[in-house]
Amino acid sequence: MLGLGKMGPRRRHGIEPTLAGVDGVPTPTPEDRFTFGLWTVGNRGRDPFGHEVRPPLDPVEAVHRLAELGAYGVNFHDDDLVPPGSSAAGRASILGRFRRALDATGMKVPMATTNLFSHPVFKEGAFTANDPAVRRYALAKTLDAIELGVELGAGVYVMWGGREGTECDAAKDVRLALDRYKEAVDLCCAHVRDRGYDLRFALEPKPNEPRGNLLLPTVGHALAFVERLEWPEMVGINPEFAHETMSGLSFHQAVAQVLWAGKLFHVDLNGQVPGKFDQDFRFASEGLKDAFHLVRLLEEARWDGMRHFDAHAYRTEDADGVWEFARGCMRSYLILREKARRFAADPEIAAALDEAMAGRIAEPTSPGGHAPDAIAAIRRGPHDPDGLGARGYGHERLDQLVTELLLGVR
Repeated sequence: MLGLGKMGPRRRHGIEPTLAGVDGVPTPTPEDRFTFGLWTVGNRGRDPFGHEVRPPLDPVEAVHRLAELGAYGVNFHDDDLVPPGSSAAGRASILGRFRRALDATGMKVPMATTNLFSHPVFKEGAFTANDPAVRRYALAKTLDAIELGVELGAGVYVMWGGREGTECDAAKDVRLALDRYKEAVDLCCAHVRDRGYDLRFALEPKPNEPRGNLLLPTVGHALAFVERLEWPEMVGINPEFAHETMSGLSFHQAVAQVLWAGKLFHVDLNGQVPGKFDQDFRFASEGLKDAFHLVRLLEEARWDGMRHFDAHAYRTEDADGVWEFARGCMRSYLILREKARRFAADPEIAAALDEAMAGRIAEPTSPGGHAPDAIAAIRRGPHDPDGLGARGYGHERLDQLVTELLLGVR
């Protein structure tokens, strides 16, 4: 059975229309399951060549502002919410204010994660550091952050190995590093099982940055890794648009494979130019066609997970621009969802899909299955390679129709 996720309560028959706002664009609501990280709207615009351009953002303000825009929830790294070194009393005070904001707005915390990349202790790695003392500290920090996430209701815990990699290949045996990576994930799963938490883990692949070469660089690498874990059923994937696109891959194809494997536990949406550094632009600001096919895929699959925007405003923006950015992410998704509905209803597109024989991919190649007679029948034929090779599939017309749809003339 294909891993298409559970059918959500609001999607009964494929892509459903949404009530449009005053400008014809659907208005975001919590039912759309849009989430943002504290680190996204709280990004202060620092880059390797320039200092911060925006003031710090209070997590409580982030909750209220995102709720006003129609978001469903807010996610965080441990350090985003509770600054490192906070006392027990300080932690309790921070969590108290944050919970009151969640209660007042109805916002949720669907996902949590750990910062294992900022502090100098992780400069050589975290779960895969050569030094066992660093690995033990990374694991302890992660287990504490799991407790924090569960305390606030998180059902998914994302693991991004931002420092798990190399520049100096001679310094690390990658096979042993993967052993240590597996050990760390297994220990986290064991902790969750021991505590009886309803929590799943999602690995987030990325090819490079901040390390020159990261472990688990793509969705395919991560899926293969999961199968070697002690409890693979507890661990899935958190694919990110920018991360697959950085290395020139198709994001919607990556997500399709994760759905096929039944491992889409979370997804990160943003915009990215192929071959560039990790830009984390507003969703669909770059890679529009891939974004469209991604939205169409998620909606047709009736995937009921969070649509998480792991992105941030341009460095040119002040505090007001941050909320334009957040609003734009959600509007773009909803616009593309409406485009996907039109795609499904357009008779010319339907005819082009028929010419492309798109529906026939669902037919088994061998209707008789694996039986020897069925295989023998395939070998006998008849086959007409010249005739089959001479036909066209109409992809030019089909792709142009999609382009016209996205350009707003259909």
